Amino acid sequence: MKGWQSVDILVSACLLGHSCRYDGGSKRCEAVCSLADVGHTLIPLCPEVEGGLTVPHAPCELRKTPDGVRAISIDGIDCTAQYEAGARIAVEKAQSSGARVAILKSKSPSCGCGTVFDGTFSGTLREGWGIAAAALRDVGVRVIDENHVANLEEWNATRDVDVQ
Repeated sequence: MKGWQSVDILVSACLLGHSCRYDGGSKRCEAVCSLADVGHTLIPLCPEVEGGLTVPHAPCELRKTPDGVRAISIDGIDCTAQYEAGARIAVEKAQSSGARVAILKSKSPSCGCGTVFDGTFSGTLREGWGIAAAALRDVGVRVIDENHVANLEEWNATRDVDVQ
């Protein structure tokens, strides 16, 4: 990707091949990993693990409730506190590293970017943002999922040179 300015990028650790997903697996994405080959610094992040969830753990989805959006496990356990703690850590990592972009795992209750599972564990998607993805977006980090890595080239070519 010629003409790219090197940037620090927060990346869902599972996309880098770390076995940190709820099921103990990873979702290594070569398009994401290859960004390091063109000079970008990839900063691994797993908000679920960093927020206190174990690997493996029961799958969770975001459910809309009268009290707001909650991260509920398939077993009915409310894990919102761990997801919120992970989101705070994600924001701290972005701020301490100066990362202005994050590539996060699509559909995840932590990292989903615009689409997440609907909380019924039926495989149904709805519009929405994962808890960490929303927190990062709210502090000005550009958040995309692994399916939109190609869009970074346009962003990187047009951003202000002085911005780090």
